[in-house]
Amino acid sequence: MTKKKPSETKTGAAAPAAGASRKTLLLALIVGLAAGVMTAVFLLAVPNPSGTGQVSTTGKALIGGPFTLTDATGKRVTDKDFAGKPMLVYFGFTNCPDVCPAGLQVIAAALDRLGDKAKSVTPLFITVDPERDTPELLGKYVASFHSGIVGLSGSPEDIAAVTKAYRVYAKKAPDAERPGEYNVDHSSFMYLMNANGEFVKHFPHSVDAGQLAEEVAKVL
Repeated sequence: MTKKKPSETKTGAAAPAAGASRKTLLLALIVGLAAGVMTAVFLLAVPNPSGTGQVSTTGKALIGGPFTLTDATGKRVTDKDFAGKPMLVYFGFTNCPDVCPAGLQVIAAALDRLGDKAKSVTPLFITVDPERDTPELLGKYVASFHSGIVGLSGSPEDIAAVTKAYRVYAKKAPDAERPGEYNVDHSSFMYLMNANGEFVKHFPHSVDAGQLAEEVAKVL
């Protein structure tokens, strides 16, 4: 009997192992392909609520929330007192040199454009300077722009809470023209909230009155 050379024995033993390895790889590829096909079939079978063929995402801006403030008559009011109507919320202060008056003029003009529909929305002007803006003073101030605007003040703690809820920046700054006095640097957006108190949209104080009236009318 002729004995196999050592090299022939190793080659012969390696051949079945190589074949088994190829079979394992092929099986893995087949399984992976099948899994991919099943995933595609599953995704196609799930209906898309948007009907656009694209994955849709939803979310709500974290702007707004409960508040307790004081109106021009000295009455304590909360956000629940204004529930059921959309709100147009604007922050500022009576000593504001130009930005706040400009914004209030826009709101007043928008309310005039809405006509009778203006009764279905509550415009709020909330002070960021509670130390100087008493409820009575604030009430007289907003009335000079439009009778429908509601002025709200409160304690420093009240104002801190509501500015935080609406993500409003407000900080005292020394008045360069009046030593010992101060101004209040603050963000100047108008926040449109729906009848449930949920954020809809915001506008800069320089928004066109016609555009503002049109956007408010959409939520009435």
